[in-house]
Amino acid sequence: MSEKKIDLSDLNMSDAELFAPVNRDDLESEKITAPRYSYWKSVFRVFFKKKINIIALSILAVLIAFTYIYPAVIHYDADVDPYVNLTDSAGKHLKPAAAMEHYEKSIHWILGAGASGESTFDAIWYGSSISVSLALVCALINMTVGVTIGAVWGFSRKFDIFMTEVYNIVANVPYILLISVVVLIMSASFWSMVFALTITGWIAIAFFIRTQVIIIRDREYNLASRCLGTPITRIATKNILPFMTSVIVTLAATEIPSYISYEVFLSFIGMGMKDMSLGRLIQAAQSAMLTPGWEMEFWSPVAVASIITVVLYLVGQNLGDASDPRTHM
Repeated sequence: MSEKKIDLSDLNMSDAELFAPVNRDDLESEKITAPRYSYWKSVFRVFFKKKINIIALSILAVLIAFTYIYPAVIHYDADVDPYVNLTDSAGKHLKPAAAMEHYEKSIHWILGAGASGESTFDAIWYGSSISVSLALVCALINMTVGVTIGAVWGFSRKFDIFMTEVYNIVANVPYILLISVVVLIMSASFWSMVFALTITGWIAIAFFIRTQVIIIRDREYNLASRCLGTPITRIATKNILPFMTSVIVTLAATEIPSYISYEVFLSFIGMGMKDMSLGRLIQAAQSAMLTPGWEMEFWSPVAVASIITVVLYLVGQNLGDASDPRTHM
């Protein structure tokens, strides 16, 4: 193809206008033309791009609403409500249809009635509030202590020697056994369970963070910061911990469901809290598991506990993946 020539006279411009010199600015030439980058906007953009995350987050929102809002709205009293129908012998161990016929057609009886004539539905969501609160408190304590000590552990060589010996001792003691002993020594209350789950629960997190810090601390930009006299604490908080956001979120995603599982297991074997948690409900309904017509009393709290842990894990894992800057491209 022949190139089409342009006649400059057709532009109706003078020679001064056509051949005007362009001012050169060194600072302007160094600027990169690119859209502004926002880390958290990119995180949520990647997270909400997947429909499964929107579905999981919606389910989690419904679960949280029933866990915390529903018991408050109905003014559930754990000391009174489970025993309101205790003297009604015909209102115990009822299937959903029978419970609605015996009491009333309402949301309270959609899962039937329990051993004392109580609403299984109401009891489950009150128990969920205790179990989820326990998991969130334990995760907050263990993650805060674990991440902080892990960051120091990865930087300080003297502290590393001491903490490595502590870890080698504590890590070889079965965690579930240690929790059981602490709960037996103390009263089986909410805060004693928190203490049992956090007394050594942070050390595994700290060791994991320590390993990640060792991998990152000797990179070129951190060595340059140290040569410039930047304090270690500033390097840890500004250069390393933000880089590990996705790792920390992913770690929290596995920790929160695990505490619910620990609480359910300990309560199931009779070593949990005295409060009416999910584990306590499951433990109290053991006899109903194989009794014809009573199965709903056992499998309902089991199902709710399973759904809560799975959804929490799924949302946390996908949020951790979205927190990785490499997924923002």
